[in-house]
Amino acid sequence: MSTPLILVLVVAVVVVLYFVFGSKKPQELPAKEEADEAPRLKKKDGPTLQEKLDQRREELSKAKVEEVTKPEAAEPAEPAPAKAEEPAKTEPAKPEEPAQAPEPTAAPPAIEAKPTVVARPTKPGDVEGMRKGLAKSRGADGFFGRLAALVTGKKEIDAALLGEIEEVLLASDVGVKATETLTARVRDALSKNELSDPARVWETLRAEARRILSVGGGGVVLSGKPTVVMMVGVNGAGKTTTIGKIATKLHGEGTSVMLAAGDTFRAAAVAQLEVWGKRVGVEVVKGKDGADPAAVAFDAVTKAKAAGVDVLLVDTAGRLHTKSNLMDELKKIGKSVGKAIESAPHETLLVLDATNGQNALAQAKQFKEAMTLTGIVLTKLDGTAKGGIILAIADELGVPVRYVGLGERADDLHEFSADEYVEALLGDLGKQG
Repeated sequence: MSTPLILVLVVAVVVVLYFVFGSKKPQELPAKEEADEAPRLKKKDGPTLQEKLDQRREELSKAKVEEVTKPEAAEPAEPAPAKAEEPAKTEPAKPEEPAQAPEPTAAPPAIEAKPTVVARPTKPGDVEGMRKGLAKSRGADGFFGRLAALVTGKKEIDAALLGEIEEVLLASDVGVKATETLTARVRDALSKNELSDPARVWETLRAEARRILSVGGGGVVLSGKPTVVMMVGVNGAGKTTTIGKIATKLHGEGTSVMLAAGDTFRAAAVAQLEVWGKRVGVEVVKGKDGADPAAVAFDAVTKAKAAGVDVLLVDTAGRLHTKSNLMDELKKIGKSVGKAIESAPHETLLVLDATNGQNALAQAKQFKEAMTLTGIVLTKLDGTAKGGIILAIADELGVPVRYVGLGERADDLHEFSADEYVEALLGDLGKQG
């Protein structure tokens, strides 16, 4: 065979082998590469991204479900949607939710124990509690003791007795007007020979004192919903503490209460009111430091009205009764709450410190000139031996006494009753202390 023919055959064999085997490799390799590449792409772009999208959709879907069912499961206030699955599964068996709901009211029951005690002074016949609170005035050197010693020590009842009674009354802060009223009644009885013994003189004094004090009953008079009560007075009279005690008393009797921190100039007053609010279990509406007290009061009235609260107690900053600009500010607060509710404030209670004696009476006169007072709260009566100041205030102002404070505890605030007070202060003749 010739060499050219051999070369042709070799080339032909090579070409055949190339087409048979060479063409398979390019087809298999891409397929292999595709097979290898597919997992890579799948791993890179497919499931991971899809998982994220699916997970996000699930989260959004759950969030919408939670929003719809939120009122039923409002108590837990879930921080993250991821945890929503657990509340959703636990929802049917959620006795823990109801158990949690009483918790806010679980604290008040412990606190409401105080109001139940406080409710005691409102019931008739709590003379003994008042008598203990008036121990200083009933002592030998107090109003009752000095007056009782004077009357019982006289063998003969005559006109000279009037001068001595007058001295004791004036020294006990009864005031000039009330002293004249009391002695005039005794003088009239003497002129008619109606007084023959000390017991008759004593009973005449008791009857006249009861008449002077009977200008109105004690306690807040509910005349609207909410009944807005504005508390006013000088610094240190005990306004904020009195508000807390009244709130405790009312809440304990089943009356819903809200407090307004209108003393925006004294941070301690706001903090003190918040302590009372937590203790009693009532809401306290407050503004920023130095906020306009009239705006705070208006906001509080609006909230109390929306919440259907029975009584709103509005605290105000203490102020000297001689400062006309500060007194004008009180009028502004009154007008502000009047815009929120017509005829508000329904009550304006002046808080007076009984230990200030005649100065308390001067304060009361100034406040009455500046605004319409509906009642007096006389605090710290347990700290003075001159319990007659209450007669001076009632006689000269004609404003009813709503409450008397006879101690530090919440149940030491007594709703005022003329009969009980006279019985406690001018009770058994000859029995002191």
